[in-house]
Amino acid sequence: GGSTSNTMPQSIRPNEPVLEPRKSKRTKIAKEFGPEFYTFNLEEEPSTLQEALSSIDADLWQEAINDEMESLESNNTWHLVDLPPGCKTIGYKWILKKKLKPDGTIEKYKARLVAKGYRQKENVDFFDTYSPVTRITSIRVLIALASIHNLIVHQMDVKTAFLNGELEEEIYMDQPEGFIVQGQENKVCKLDKSLYGLKQAPKQWHEKFDSLIISNGFKINESDKCIYYKFENDICTIICLYVDDLLIFGSNTHVVDSVKNLLNTNFNMKDLGEASVILGIKITRSENGISLDQSHYIEKILRKYNYFDCKPACTPYDPSVKLFKNTGDSVRQTEYASVIGSLRYATDCTRPDIAYAVGVLCRFTSRPGLEHWTAVERVMRYLKRTINFGLHYQKFPAVLEGYSDADWNTLSDDSKATSGYIFSIAGGAVSWKSKKQTILAQSTMESEMIALATASEEAGWLRNLLADIPLWDRPIPAVLIHCDSTAAIAKVQNRFFNGKRRQIRRKHSTVREFLSNGAVRVDYVRSDDNIADPLTKGLAREKVLKTSKGMGLKPMDS
Repeated sequence: GGSTSNTMPQSIRPNEPVLEPRKSKRTKIAKEFGPEFYTFNLEEEPSTLQEALSSIDADLWQEAINDEMESLESNNTWHLVDLPPGCKTIGYKWILKKKLKPDGTIEKYKARLVAKGYRQKENVDFFDTYSPVTRITSIRVLIALASIHNLIVHQMDVKTAFLNGELEEEIYMDQPEGFIVQGQENKVCKLDKSLYGLKQAPKQWHEKFDSLIISNGFKINESDKCIYYKFENDICTIICLYVDDLLIFGSNTHVVDSVKNLLNTNFNMKDLGEASVILGIKITRSENGISLDQSHYIEKILRKYNYFDCKPACTPYDPSVKLFKNTGDSVRQTEYASVIGSLRYATDCTRPDIAYAVGVLCRFTSRPGLEHWTAVERVMRYLKRTINFGLHYQKFPAVLEGYSDADWNTLSDDSKATSGYIFSIAGGAVSWKSKKQTILAQSTMESEMIALATASEEAGWLRNLLADIPLWDRPIPAVLIHCDSTAAIAKVQNRFFNGKRRQIRRKHSTVREFLSNGAVRVDYVRSDDNIADPLTKGLAREKVLKTSKGMGLKPMDS
């Protein structure tokens, strides 16, 4: 890129690529956007400094901006130099956010100066090197464990996480407007410390954190590198880090405090006490366990897109509706993409009950028609009815079990089946997925076997995650996966598969491998009791209620 004009779109919306000139026509979009991404367009936040400083909250924004500059200066992030010949500067951008409390009110105004790091190298996207964000699944697994073992859960964040990394190469940035040093107007900032937005920033902070924690006797969980654990004389400590926020789980206050002291000595930390909100998900403790909910987030979505006063519905998807690609004009495409992005965040965090509907609606993001909007409205009406649903983890059973399902009576126009799985611990769902199969199955048995292969892979991952968490019983038993197809079960229990098609044979051998090395076992469950059912099709009201209950999804007050 030659010029350093501001080519960032006003707000980053789901499925709208960042407009940067590229060699290839296809724009890369990172798969894991992290939580920051989804909350982008819920609160109306100013997209430029001018907008912020001419808004009703100008004083609060100005204060936030001054805070950020102070913190950058006290950190000696840069010093002023003349730009060496042949060097280019990178631009910067102010990211302005209102941080919310669990009840949706504003906690503080936050301003962040971000280097336009995506200018550093062509073809390198600004999202690509987000420091590894914990799979939300891992957080749910840890919460379920905290419920079973009555662990203390505290939260801290790093005030200026990314400013901790030292920079290896020379990077020059324009002086930020409003803070240009008098008499030094032509000088540029030579960065001495990493700044948000630089590709290497997250990685460096992560490495610094890593080495500190490991030198203090923690081990890294091999399945999810953001989880660190320590086990001494039956006392367990687990740290779960995502970007610059962390959760500390401990058997007693003493170990939690010692982790805090260690971090406080080495980083500029803020102690948030007992964890109450993580990634915008509310954590509630009660005598019978822990629950996670997004009632405030869901209320915000309903209000933002004007569905708050809609008529509540009992089910998220109308099974009599078949959706096809829209051949007519696209209807409010940007808004559709934005709604779907918000719904996906809810689905991924706490709402497996809408996973099927949202998964189907995701397929039409490029060109939604009226019938797709009607289906979105149906999901919204269902959310209106179940706004206060949360996932409840009890104190038992301390087992991981799963359900797998496929449905071949698809509502899409390409006749591929849908796979669904759900795994739970302590009575609450920790992992789920609803996805269209990539292979064309030629029978129900084949589609169920493809689904079993997907479920087995997740079971294997979860089992490895637990194997690296000292509180889980050893030896770790095989994960039981319930499946409602006797034909598929019979096929995978047989060593030999007589099918002709290579892809299906491959799925058969995937499941066989997990079965034979003792990672999973499969048994039969009646369709009626299969809680993965709602992940593959639209269900009737009674069934929706029953399966939601089976996932540990119920109103928060009960």
